Amino acid sequence: MSRVDAHHHVWDLTVREQSWMVGPELDPIRRNFSIDDLAPLAAAADIASTVVVQTVGVVEETVELLQLAAGNDLVAGVVGWIDLTADDVASALDGLVSRPDGSYLKAIRHQVHDESDVNWLLRPDVQRGLAALAAAGLAYDLLTRTPHLPAAIETARNLPQLTFVVDHISKPIIGEPLEPWATQLRELAALPNVTCKLSGMVTEAPWSAWKPADLQPYADVVLSVFGPDRVMFGSDWPVCLLAATYADVVQTAETLTAGLSTPDHEAVFGATATRVYNL
Repeated sequence: MSRVDAHHHVWDLTVREQSWMVGPELDPIRRNFSIDDLAPLAAAADIASTVVVQTVGVVEETVELLQLAAGNDLVAGVVGWIDLTADDVASALDGLVSRPDGSYLKAIRHQVHDESDVNWLLRPDVQRGLAALAAAGLAYDLLTRTPHLPAAIETARNLPQLTFVVDHISKPIIGEPLEPWATQLRELAALPNVTCKLSGMVTEAPWSAWKPADLQPYADVVLSVFGPDRVMFGSDWPVCLLAATYADVVQTAETLTAGLSTPDHEAVFGATATRVYNL
């Protein structure tokens, strides 16, 4: 089974600003990052293909990512963005998937964790947009924090026909108590249409002081409640560079999953992403 990095980004600050880059602590990643920068790192980690994920809420970026995937053998899928609340959401989706490179669009994501309303997912217009994703055969990446999990649970229950992928294990703060995150994640995992990315943990820990043992309890919860066949590795490069190198992130994921059988290990590092995103 080919190894997959199911979550990374690229951006060019000369094309558009990344509005989420606020504060001097993000200076280390306040520069351009291209697929050519990632390619040697992925090769060194034996990563054969990737899923590139949106960073800003504009359709133009999604089009650029589709073009990138079509022109590069490393990128096997795109998680893009559309306005889920728009009246024309179905036609907007059709416009993307009907492009010559539209087959690379695998899912849509919105920065739910930036919404002040923790119940944003439950808005009727959002629910209508999510239903349109299911009708188009796409998945939905959940970018949430713990306060958003109750709405995510209800949403996944309301839309059993839609595949949900939890990004970054829903971003618990590493070092804080596991509850209520663990119980809510278990409730979300009880729904068969939900999967989870083992990603994003190093930047939720103290950036300069974390070690794999700090992340292990959180990884253990994820692997326990979802099972390896519904968990996929993601690097979150280049955001991960705030706390770790690409190689460090891959090795840490290997350490966190060291107790898995060979088939389960292959699921986390490729098979789950390949199946869920239809790579």
